[in-house]
Amino acid sequence: MPGTTETASSTGTGVQARRRPLHRYRIATASALTAVATAAALLTGPSAQAAPPTPVSAATARAYLGELTVKAEGSMSGYSRDKFPHWATQTGSCNTREVVLKRDGTDVEQDSGCAAVSGKWHSDYDDADWTAASDVDIDHVVPLAQAWRSGASSWTTEQRKGLANDLTRPQLIAVTDNVNQAKGDKDPAQWMPPLASYKCTYVRMWVQVKHYYDLTVDSAEKSALQSDLSGC
Repeated sequence: MPGTTETASSTGTGVQARRRPLHRYRIATASALTAVATAAALLTGPSAQAAPPTPVSAATARAYLGELTVKAEGSMSGYSRDKFPHWATQTGSCNTREVVLKRDGTDVEQDSGCAAVSGKWHSDYDDADWTAASDVDIDHVVPLAQAWRSGASSWTTEQRKGLANDLTRPQLIAVTDNVNQAKGDKDPAQWMPPLASYKCTYVRMWVQVKHYYDLTVDSAEKSALQSDLSGC
């Protein structure tokens, strides 16, 4: 019967001889199909994520928020962005900024030094589209100065480097440069993305990052986050 396995015996060489061509044909067919699939994958490549990692759900964010320590923000004494080394080399000549530009953009082309020379970027903060990497900033969702005042001042430089270059949590996102500059180091009680429909995503990102790094929240910040999450 087709598909059955026959057991060889001392007198079964004729059966084996008949089976071998079919066996070789199946291997050759499978190899050809694999080669076609591999070639297609190389031609098309993986689809662009075009977004930072998906943040935790609103329910999880609410639970995380309840676990954060509420404390008045610390001072800026001793703060320097140099104490949060960025942009770190990720692979080859590609640093964190270039990796995020590639990840968050579409049709991004990079030169031999990994700099983005063309592509398209959509800024979720303000629903704007850009075709020049110079118009795009990589925002630290929890700003470095904010992190400093929320507990990072006592970290090691290596720990601060981890926050500044975190590609695993939703801490880095490509957005319109002047929108990022308007945000500065403000928390959600002081600033929210201009695009109202992105508010829920933004606060989930914020809470997830603060929870992961065990950073504190002040009372106004927590109230704003609770209010925003209640509508998610």
